[in-house]
Amino acid sequence: MTDLDRLLRFAARSRLPEGGFGYLGDDGRVLPDRGQETWIVARMTHVFGLAQLTGREWWDGPVRHGVEALAAGPLHDGARGGWYASTAGDTPSDDGKAAYVHAFVVLAAATATATGAPGGRALLDEALGVWQTRFWDDTEGLAVEEWDAGWSRLSDYRGANANMHGVEASLAAADALGDDDPRAARLRGQALRSTERLVHGWARARGWRLPEHFTAAWEPLPEYNRDEPAHPFRPYGVTVGHLFEWARLALHVRAVTPDPPSWLLEDAVGLFAAAASRGWAVDGHTGFPYTLGWDDRPVVRRRMHWVLCEAVAAAETLATVTGEATYGALARRWRAHGEARFADPATGSWHHELTPEGAVAADTWAGQPDAYHLAQMLLLPGRPVRGSVAAALH
Repeated sequence: MTDLDRLLRFAARSRLPEGGFGYLGDDGRVLPDRGQETWIVARMTHVFGLAQLTGREWWDGPVRHGVEALAAGPLHDGARGGWYASTAGDTPSDDGKAAYVHAFVVLAAATATATGAPGGRALLDEALGVWQTRFWDDTEGLAVEEWDAGWSRLSDYRGANANMHGVEASLAAADALGDDDPRAARLRGQALRSTERLVHGWARARGWRLPEHFTAAWEPLPEYNRDEPAHPFRPYGVTVGHLFEWARLALHVRAVTPDPPSWLLEDAVGLFAAAASRGWAVDGHTGFPYTLGWDDRPVVRRRMHWVLCEAVAAAETLATVTGEATYGALARRWRAHGEARFADPATGSWHHELTPEGAVAADTWAGQPDAYHLAQMLLLPGRPVRGSVAAALH
């Protein structure tokens, strides 16, 4: 049994009989007090769809299960459109409409469409409609962040994280729609515009120290969440894993952009080099810290599994694109570190958070809810670089 098969068996335990997928604890059981969270349901649906695209049997059922939950479950606002962030039973516990959440619904729907899952294309059409009309700001070339449940009040906050996943989702949706659909070219163009502003603009101008938080006028907020630096989605400072993730996404954008600008590869190399040189063992312990300050010193020293997964994935992608052996060597070295430190033989997944010394921690992430980063890391080696992981598997 491969590492991916063991991970999938663990992830399958998140399936809820009433619909959707739950948040898994360290013992592989759903944490009942978490309710349902749209990002979890969407990511699991995406992962099971990727498994199906590899030719593995059985995973079509979980994909349909996820599509049905997103299309008609309590997370879906059938009256006003869009998706709540989370529910407790049949009641929204967080009724905001967030770009981060909707990006993952688009991603799940795109992968489900690629598998041919019943209802996948209808879900994709609906999710793209919401993304384009509610979140995409064509003037800025970026997505806004969060609305209230009735789409009447828009938050003043703007974020790079939601835009990063918007790029990923837009590329996946374009691949799923196919080149004959005019939306595909538009979505790829939007992904390029967002990458240009955030990576080629703000990150490059700051020596690859990407600001994550902005005002409504897209002015950086460098002190945002200084008093909550380990926030799971909006941490203070420079998020090391996002530098790796943006490096990889820039290469996915490059793969589907006609006559791509040279900066896509140059910036991917720059982001990767900055994250690797400033992050690895910066505090004297092996591994990457969660965040760095603007002076490149570690702020949150905890090691997150997703950061390492994105480092490996970026190294693998750069190795494929450039043919340079150095990237492949780093990918192998970092993956070996993950298998030695993070891998949990009892579950088949990886612990989500460790201390710098390697002990299991839970300051930011309780349990092992997320198969998304690890599954994609395991699937990328040996695949061609396309707009999306699903397209590479196809």
